[in-house]
Amino acid sequence: MTYYYSKTSDLPFAEAVARTREALKEQGFGIITEIDVTNTFKQKLDLDFRPYMILGACNPKAAYEALLQEDKVGVMLPCNVIVQQRASGGGSEIAAVDPVASMSAIQNPGLQAKAEEIGASLRRALDAI
Repeated sequence: MTYYYSKTSDLPFAEAVARTREALKEQGFGIITEIDVTNTFKQKLDLDFRPYMILGACNPKAAYEALLQEDKVGVMLPCNVIVQQRASGGGSEIAAVDPVASMSAIQNPGLQAKAEEIGASLRRALDAI
């Protein structure tokens, strides 16, 4: 079982980030965290790194329902989505966590069903980019 979904795009990095945000919003997700990995590595380690952004996507209704099923599931939230500039050939890669894979450690059938639902929404978002 893989732990993520991904796709490549010819979009430049900044446009891929913007389109990813839009596609997630259309699927009911808001971005509640954002980590500019490139900037963080430069500031904290004085290292250069390709453009790489981690977006913490949250569907509030689904998060609420998941927390009702399992009160510690918050340690696995939000759903991380990355956008990175491809090293060769230009363009970008967009990848999202597979919630089914990340929730498989929790033995809760209700939570598994919710993970499948959210995973389908994340795949639709990536497909729309």
